[in-house]
Amino acid sequence: MPPTRRTLLTTLTALPLVAGLTAASPPRRRQVEAEAVIDAVFASAAPTALAAAIIGREGLRWSAARGVRRADSSDPATVADSWHLGSNTKAMTAAVFARLVEQGRTRWALPVTEAFPRLPIDPAWLGATLDDFLHHRAGLLDAEVMGMPWLSTARADPRSLREQRAAIAAAALARPPGGTPGAFAYGNANYVLVGAAIEAITGGSWEDAMRAEVFDPLGIASGGFGPPAGDNAWGHRLSGDRRLPMNPADPGADNPLALGPAGTAHMTLPDYGRFLAAIMEATPGWLSPESLRILTAPAPGEPAYAAGWAVRGGRIAHEGSNTMWHAAVVLVPAQGLGLVTVANDAGPGRVACQQLMQRLMALPSPP
Repeated sequence: MPPTRRTLLTTLTALPLVAGLTAASPPRRRQVEAEAVIDAVFASAAPTALAAAIIGREGLRWSAARGVRRADSSDPATVADSWHLGSNTKAMTAAVFARLVEQGRTRWALPVTEAFPRLPIDPAWLGATLDDFLHHRAGLLDAEVMGMPWLSTARADPRSLREQRAAIAAAALARPPGGTPGAFAYGNANYVLVGAAIEAITGGSWEDAMRAEVFDPLGIASGGFGPPAGDNAWGHRLSGDRRLPMNPADPGADNPLALGPAGTAHMTLPDYGRFLAAIMEATPGWLSPESLRILTAPAPGEPAYAAGWAVRGGRIAHEGSNTMWHAAVVLVPAQGLGLVTVANDAGPGRVACQQLMQRLMALPSPP
């Protein structure tokens, strides 16, 4: 279920103000405390697997994993496994667009009529820009173009992913918005439409743009799309009290891949740390400070959401889940500090990710 504005901000509002977890904390003491916290949370919430990392501008400062890759095996999960990031992908899609702006291939506040010049567009959309979709303020509702009828047929769609995303954009823009333009309404369709615009700008797929603009320049070797395959943790579908491991080869192991720009990226924690460090201005030349400010600053009139980031009190954060994985991240850019928690199920895993995030943030400052 897509998060509402309230549930999206749960991680932010539940966290205490940043106290002891600071850039000046002695590494060894912090690591010992963090290890004890992940042990306690894993024991109480009992997800299939739970992993976490503390990120600085230099990359990982600490990481740990507990649990097993599959509920039907004893193979331990590791921090070197790839983890599905769900809607945390949105911040990466927004970063791709920012890179294209800096390359002079598009611009901020691009009208949808210019992004999709060949599409018949309902007059009600004529004032909308891609920035509105990046901020979930365009009035586009998932149910209009990506509801149950689409979900039931999308995996069998023989068209290319580019064609599928273009069709979603066409269907969305051919009718008036079902929501209220200017009002925040979180929805995956917004980012699928942005992904379709990126594909129109580049002439290639969103996946290719992600590789060219995010993975390759940041050295993210493990980045991919859909459920991680190979020697990795598997996601789990919950059936009552049972946890069913989802084979990555099963089409039901993730949402339809056309939804990619809104939530299908996966990677290891060290590689995710590279992206998060870059968002905290650790990678000169990747994006300018001004572009990073635009990506992480809320839209006018919407103080709590930026481009793929919830915003509160100097922190930016997001959560993601495809109902078989869960991921949460909080960054404090001014301190050059971030926390990531991930799990390979979305029931106990969601609880564990949120509890672990809160307890890591609340650790007392060592003397």
